[in-house]
Amino acid sequence: MTEIDVKIDALVPAWLYVPDIAEMLDVDVVRVRQLIKEGQLIAVRRGENNALQIPAAFIQGDRIVKGLVGLLTVLRDDGFTNEEMLEWLFTPDESLPGTPAQALNENRGTEVKRRAQALAI
Repeated sequence: MTEIDVKIDALVPAWLYVPDIAEMLDVDVVRVRQLIKEGQLIAVRRGENNALQIPAAFIQGDRIVKGLVGLLTVLRDDGFTNEEMLEWLFTPDESLPGTPAQALNENRGTEVKRRAQALAI
């Protein structure tokens, strides 16, 4: 967990604090921190208080967006850092269309995962 780059920060449309994520997922804050540690979520320090925050697009209703955890694993296996994953997830891709994060939220995870796997080639 590092401070976020200004360029990447500008790509992500909305952020949530760890306690907000805990409330949405109906778990305690310790569990959210564990999800971050396990690589199931990406969190960065940002804002005036340098608070830990997670992109809002990673949560849909009361759960982590379908396909996100597997996608993060693929990207990590491809050698991506957390910052590079955020940049890739929130950079528009005309072939999708939209961003990979948007496609995940629209249940188009197979297309996104296919593109992530192609990055390793």
